[in-house]
Amino acid sequence: MRSIFVPLLAGASLADRLAACGGAAVGISLTAFITMLALGASPAVIWLVAPMGASAVLVFAVPASPLAQPWPVIGGNIISALVGVAVAVLVPSAALASGLAVGGAILIMSLLRCLHPPGGAAALTAVIGGPAVAAAGWSFAFVPVGLNALILALTGLAFHRLTRHSYPHRPEPATNMSGLDLTPHPEDLDAALTDLGETFDISREDLEMLLTRVRTHAAARRNLGPPAKGN
Repeated sequence: MRSIFVPLLAGASLADRLAACGGAAVGISLTAFITMLALGASPAVIWLVAPMGASAVLVFAVPASPLAQPWPVIGGNIISALVGVAVAVLVPSAALASGLAVGGAILIMSLLRCLHPPGGAAALTAVIGGPAVAAAGWSFAFVPVGLNALILALTGLAFHRLTRHSYPHRPEPATNMSGLDLTPHPEDLDAALTDLGETFDISREDLEMLLTRVRTHAAARRNLGPPAKGN
């Protein structure tokens, strides 16, 4: 049973998870509140879209992820919603339009370097969101989707400044350890994760940085001297 509670992501600590919960709660509440102030709280007005809940998970729980950066959050949601609206206009079958919207959103987000999983939900919402979304037309992608995404990203930026996490994430420069043949041990990995203080849904740059730090700790351990005979 204990293994159930082992963190899923590298670097995830209980304190970080609790902070992420609080940050997401504040982020979504502020996004809803500010959008309601801007648009009005009328039942006919769409002031918050469901994909923002998934965006909040990325922004607040894995801020080091390439998928959680401000451009993917804002651009990915807006572009995907635009794709969804376009498909809804062109394809009469809701079932076919749903698939084409999500597939098309993935393609365009990938080409524009703003891949963001909640964008798939934004595209789907544009197709099956009902009369209010259909009536909004092209503006749906900007208000509320774009406005929601912008507020959420700005809230994430302020939150991570307060909690001293890198957001937008910039990996620390890797130390050149060429010429050293080091075999990291598990304790070196744990020490490196403690040093960095980040939760990693990992990119190539972050993986390189992490492994370099592991090698640093392995070198420090070896400098303590050879192990005693018999160990």
